[in-house]
Amino acid sequence: MIKRGHIYFVNLNPSHDREQTGYRPVLVISNDAINSQPLMVTVVVGTDAHNVQRDYPTNVRVTADETGLPLDTVFLCFQIRSLDHSRFMDPVTQQPDLAGKMPDHCMVDVENALQMTLMI
Repeated sequence: MIKRGHIYFVNLNPSHDREQTGYRPVLVISNDAINSQPLMVTVVVGTDAHNVQRDYPTNVRVTADETGLPLDTVFLCFQIRSLDHSRFMDPVTQQPDLAGKMPDHCMVDVENALQMTLMI
């Protein structure tokens, strides 16, 4: 099951203009009651930390050791997307492509960045 706080690799194509594109990590931010339904899953998009030189209050930087991802990553909490469950499925195994998990203390940072982004 797709779960809040888990990180999956998904293909974000097609995209437009400045949207993140390609096969990349996303962090699930929607709650598990929604994630267990055949609805959309809300995520924030991650990018290689080397691509983001400055830290912004709407970004959360994590290390590969913290998350289990292959690279240090910055989650761009201002890039919120809702995705169909099918985007999470590995084409071979037909199971969600779980890549890692966000530590609880970093999820607090994500929640704060989302509050700043959404002004809530």
